[in-house]
Parts: sequence; C-alpha cells; structure tokens
Amino acid sequence: MVYRVIGLMSGSSLDGLDIAFVQLDDSGKKWSYQVVATECVPYSTEMETQLRNAENLSALEYAQLHVQYGKWVANAVNAFIEKNQLWHQVQLIASHGHTTFHQPHLGFTGQLGCGATIAALTGINTISDLRVMDIALGGQGAPIVPMGEKLLFAGYQSYLNIGGIANISYTQNDAFIAYDVCAANAVLNYVTGKLGLPYDDGGQLAASGTVNKVVLEQLNQLPYYTQPFPKSLANNFAREQVLPLLAAETSIENALATYVEHIAYKIFLALEPLSILTQSNLLVTGGGAFNTYLVQRISEMVLPLGITVHTPDADVVMYKEAVIMALLGLLRWREENTTLHSATGASRSSIGGAVWMGQMA
Repeated sequence: MVYRVIGLMSGSSLDGLDIAFVQLDDSGKKWSYQVVATECVPYSTEMETQLRNAENLSALEYAQLHVQYGKWVANAVNAFIEKNQLWHQVQLIASHGHTTFHQPHLGFTGQLGCGATIAALTGINTISDLRVMDIALGGQGAPIVPMGEKLLFAGYQSYLNIGGIANISYTQNDAFIAYDVCAANAVLNYVTGKLGLPYDDGGQLAASGTVNKVVLEQLNQLPYYTQPFPKSLANNFAREQVLPLLAAETSIENALATYVEHIAYKIFLALEPLSILTQSNLLVTGGGAFNTYLVQRISEMVLPLGITVHTPDADVVMYKEAVIMALLGLLRWREENTTLHSATGASRSSIGGAVWMGQMA
C-alpha cells in the first residue's frame, strides 16, 4: 500500500524547517520510499532567536511560543503544499518539532510546535511528540531515527547523521545501537558566524587551519564521552561545554580545524566496535555531509577499521531525517513501533507520538 506523508524536521543547527513530501510503500512486507518534493524554509532572524532562547522563557512565554511556532509551521506547510500543488494528496503530517528541553534523566523532553495547531490550520491529520513515550519508558528518547534507517536504508552497516549534533547507529549482535556522538554543526556554524558566514563552505577554512592540540585534548576529555550508551545530548551542550574551550583559540581557522579533528576522532571511537568486520559501509547524511574536509577526515580516520564512507544524493543528505519523520508518523498512525529500545535504552520498544485529527471523521 502506498501512503503520502509530509515529514517535518527542525534540527539544533537552526538553519530552518526541513519539509519532505514522501511516498511510502510497504508492498511485499518491505518498505520503500520516493521523495516527491522537498524544501528547507529558513527561519527569520526573529524566529531563530526565539527558538535559540526558548529555554530562558517563562512558562507562559514558552506556552505562547509553542503555539506561535505551531502556526508558523502550519503556514510553511500550507505554502509548500500550494507551491507543489499537493492539495488533497497529503494524507498525514509527521512533525518532529524543535527540541528545547531534553532531560531524559529527569523524565522529560520538550519539542516546540503545537501538533493540534498544525492539524487545525492545515486540515491534515498530524503526529507530533514522537519522543515522549520512549522517555516515559525510561529511554533517552533519542536517537529515534534508527527505526527509519532499519526499514528504509538497508544495505549499510552503520549510519552517521551530521547535523547540529552528530549521531551514530549500527547493528551489533542483532541489536541496533545508536547514540549522540558529539556536537557538530552547532559548533562549526557558530565559529564561522564570527566571520559573518552561515557555515564553512566545503570546510575550506578548517582545511587551512592548524589543530590546537591542547584544546583538542580538552575537548576529547569532556565528561559526556565517558558515559556509556544509550545516551543523548541536549542542544545546550555545545554552548555550555564546547564553545568555552574553543574560545582559547583566537584563530577562526585553527578553531575550526581543531573541532573538525575532534568530531572525526569521536566518530572513529564510536565506530571502533565495527572493526571486527572485514568490510562495512557508513552512510553519511545531514548538513555536515557537504563539509568536504570533515568527511575527508572522517574517511581517513575510519579507513583502518575497514569502513568505507558513502554520501547519497543531495536530497537524501539534506532531508533524510524529514523522510524518516514521515515514516515514524505513519508507523504511529498504523499503531506500529516507532522506537527501538536497544537504541534508546527504554524498557521496551514502543509506539510513540500524539495524534491530532485535522480532518473530520
């Protein structure tokens, strides 16, 4: 059977709202997908600032932003539907929301973007709050993409997404292991922002710099890295723990070179358990996959492990998470598991997500 779903993703890099209209087919008891239309809707400076500072709001202001951002998302989806002439074709919207508070050790996570508001203003049934059930079951609520990787991207032994945060997943002893490795674009883009640039195009600035070994060692010794998985990072990790260390390096190029080396090394360590394989493939997606120098350093680091790095076409690189959100929303609609407890540490795999009816029965 073929389903037509819009998946929405807003990552910690705050570059905008990723929208993917996807056809999902479960014929032959095997999932396949076709990306029909995509768009990244950039945030205005005002919206970016509001999302970035959401954790500092009062409870009332936060609740207001939750609805306000839901309206913004709904308007973006309606414009996307109009632009691509998709009226009456979209059966479901799956919205990840924008993560603010993520405190699984305290039993909660927060994603801005009211699902009821999205459903009401689009007139389309909407799934939101995909992480909450997993956390209620004692899990990290993250990463939640492994279910999508397992069903849609078979053929790879490991998966790396480089967004604001870099996360890894792979199969080991028939269990799907996944966790956040380190902050990534959230740091790199902040550093390049000092030059008035949104990002380091192709990693050219980092490639021209020199690694600060003292700062690199300090980064490598951050307490998060000693924690066993499953584990996940909140968006404030970069701001509160990483950036103060990088501030010791006054050269922008050297700071970027140092942090690229840090990312590559931490990914190498994360993939070391796969070194027992004679040969394996790593699928790299997310905005960081366009950072040629970063991908080069990762490739060089993991080559001794027998791992070959692959980057797919641009649509998959940019919109893989939005595509997976579409699938997770559909699985929730079908009342099938959306999370893998081996990846999140929950007591069991679960069906996660709130359902909001945008259409009359």
